[in-house]
Amino acid sequence: MTIPSLAYAPSSQNQRVKGFEIPGDETPRIYTTADSLKLSEMDQLIQAAYRQIFNEQQMIASNRQIALESQLKGGFITVKQFIYGLAISDVFRWRNYDVNNNYRFVQLCIQRILGRDVYSDREKLAWSIVLATKGLRGFMSELLDSEEYQTTFGDYTVPYQRRRILPQRTQGELPFARMPRYGADYRDKLPKQIPPIPTGLFTQDEEFDLQTFMQRANWNRVSTVFLLTSLLLVFLLLFSEANRIFLG
Repeated sequence: MTIPSLAYAPSSQNQRVKGFEIPGDETPRIYTTADSLKLSEMDQLIQAAYRQIFNEQQMIASNRQIALESQLKGGFITVKQFIYGLAISDVFRWRNYDVNNNYRFVQLCIQRILGRDVYSDREKLAWSIVLATKGLRGFMSELLDSEEYQTTFGDYTVPYQRRRILPQRTQGELPFARMPRYGADYRDKLPKQIPPIPTGLFTQDEEFDLQTFMQRANWNRVSTVFLLTSLLLVFLLLFSEANRIFLG
């Protein structure tokens, strides 16, 4: 039996209000294949898609999906299908899905794919149920096939953060790229930093003690250094004596 989708009410957000402002530097650039693009313009579109989905400010070689890029450049897939391929890739799963709980992963995906923040915790719960029942691929399909995505971006436009800046406000919404890739719950599970092993026999707070020195010293190394030092002294004495005889 299929679980019905949990209903949630949209809240008032910037992207739900029509804007009449004049486009400026803060206006997001729209990348689309609705018109024919040059090769350099297609490369810019691909880079914009990577930035939007992975939130990386630089192109990382491990993130690249070369086969998908070739299919997009050849016209075999649409931008929407390219976004879907990036979102279900192994590297996206490893960097985002495996290091988050379902609720936070849903929030990340809504930000990056729908270009807005979640409306409420109820929306997080609704999409988390989809993720839990249909898996990552089914969740991404539902998100990309939603009426909101199709109306806003369609098949040919790279998603972007919608209406981040409002002219009536002194400060707009922060870019979604500011949100860390994983949350505090995963961060706290990471291994703690191991304190560095002291390289000397005594720490900075310890006083020199002969008995402690005798216990901690590496006598094999000490004996080697002592032997080399003795040989060097003998060599210097012999060289000095030979030099004296030669000059005298």
